[in-house]
Amino acid sequence: MIPVVYSEPDFRTKKEEGVVSIFCIIRKRWLLLTEEEWVRQNFVQHLITAQACPASLIAVEKELLLNGLKKRFDILVYDAYSKPWLMVECKKSSVALSETVLQQVLNYNMALPVPFLVITNGRHTMGWQHIGTHLELLAELPQWKKRTPF
Repeated sequence: MIPVVYSEPDFRTKKEEGVVSIFCIIRKRWLLLTEEEWVRQNFVQHLITAQACPASLIAVEKELLLNGLKKRFDILVYDAYSKPWLMVECKKSSVALSETVLQQVLNYNMALPVPFLVITNGRHTMGWQHIGTHLELLAELPQWKKRTPF
């Protein structure tokens, strides 16, 4: 497991007619605050604050085509050259990080290859790096940094 210490949440939330919404700083809109959305928003904040990922290089819940089917990844971070760098699959905290969850992000990775894959339920986080043709388990999240092509 990768230790992730979330900072104090700095979210905009609102409650209207008993429905709680959260403002996504990436998508620039209000969203229903589900358990999975809470995990997703906390992880996005962590990527920005602790991992130094620029918010402008983070995509959230975008569509991809996988074997003719439309799917949506949770979080994708691009490198400084706008190449996909890290993909995150988020689950609500009651969902265990299982082989099924890993397989889901691996399937997305077939359509959108990235060097780093992460799965999280907010309480637990696991990650892997592609090394050649295999995956190496990570002890910590990779630090985003501006990379040079040389």
